[in-house]
Amino acid sequence: MAESRTPAAKEEYSVWRAVKFYIPLLLQAFSQSLTYPLVATVVSHGRNGVDDYTAFALGQTVMFMVGALGSGLVTTGMVFGRTAEGLRNFAKMNYAMAFSLLAVQLLLCLAPFDRLVFHVLLDLPDGLWQVSRNTLFYCQAMQFAFFMRNIPFVVLFNAHDSMSANFATMIRIMITAAAAPLFVKAGWTGPEWGCVAITCPIFLEMAIARKMASRHLRALPRATEPAATVFQQLRFTLPLSIGGLLQAASPFLVGAFISRAFDAIRMYAIHVVTIGVANPFGFAALRMQAVVVAFRPDRKREKSLLKFAAVSGTVLALPLMLLCIDQIGAWYFGAIQNLPADSLQEATTVVLTFALLPILQSLRGWTEGVAACRRRPSIIMVGQLTNLLTLILALAAFHSRSIKGCYMGVGAILLGVIGTLLVENLRLKKNT
Repeated sequence: MAESRTPAAKEEYSVWRAVKFYIPLLLQAFSQSLTYPLVATVVSHGRNGVDDYTAFALGQTVMFMVGALGSGLVTTGMVFGRTAEGLRNFAKMNYAMAFSLLAVQLLLCLAPFDRLVFHVLLDLPDGLWQVSRNTLFYCQAMQFAFFMRNIPFVVLFNAHDSMSANFATMIRIMITAAAAPLFVKAGWTGPEWGCVAITCPIFLEMAIARKMASRHLRALPRATEPAATVFQQLRFTLPLSIGGLLQAASPFLVGAFISRAFDAIRMYAIHVVTIGVANPFGFAALRMQAVVVAFRPDRKREKSLLKFAAVSGTVLALPLMLLCIDQIGAWYFGAIQNLPADSLQEATTVVLTFALLPILQSLRGWTEGVAACRRRPSIIMVGQLTNLLTLILALAAFHSRSIKGCYMGVGAILLGVIGTLLVENLRLKKNT
């Protein structure tokens, strides 16, 4: 299963090289995650206001939960797709998983599964659970585009050309940012138009990424030893994907608990709006995993990257604190996201607490990157299982004490990440 390394991959780690590789990943993560708050303006200005966005967000939560079964694919491609043969086998596995999971997503849109998921489990009332179901159905194209994007992104990341991947995503965010206010002005609002606004730019991003990756694809070396087969790569990615599924179950569970708390619709609206702005920073911090995998450091360099991760996470936490300034918070949560005035104070408190998320996620990215380099994907899966169990226990404890739903969500999410960090690091030490 040994793979030849590309010339770019042979570069030794240094702080400057890590920064040059990481900054485009950060920009890409920000732009990718910020599309959701932008599209929120299209959805929340529809006929049911912010309630439609609540249902839309839950429909997308289920979509991401299905797609999470492929969440280990990019890491797998970075580990095994460094030669033409290895990448070819990775592409076959990527296509197989894409079509399999799209079939699962379609099944969840059909009776009786749609009512079971959105009305029974998520406790959405009539009128709103159908919005969530329709969102899941319309976002099948979005899911497909995400899977097809994996292949060129793997090629770009392995060539240390994260800037080109970032360029493709920046084009997407610019189009989404330009389209969102135009949709609102034209009256194209509501969940259906939200799906259109978020999906079409992803196909353009995928096409640009494929074009940018073509020169690196032609330069891929031949394998000097037998490349990892489709089955071998699948066996590596399954623990990562199961871990990703467990992680994706987290927002589903948070939504289920908040929907059963007092003042559920208002509390969940605060949660989805605040996590919508916190997620770009948390997701960006988690890209530390790609930095570690790209440079494959030795044991001494692992400590240098750990310091790099801690500093990066702290820097990423600072912008979230700006939303706690009254004028900025009122502008973003009130004017932009259309939250009512009586929810603004709670929203600023929640987003301040979420400032811990980038620090924790950056450290977690380092841990999971090291585990991937050591080819120990089971460590990541166990960490994700710990995340889920900690989350459930925290949500149950908070719910039993009648804690407000918006505080329940942020507290449980942070405790889950802390639990993941502790368990993954303990298992890493045992495998040293």
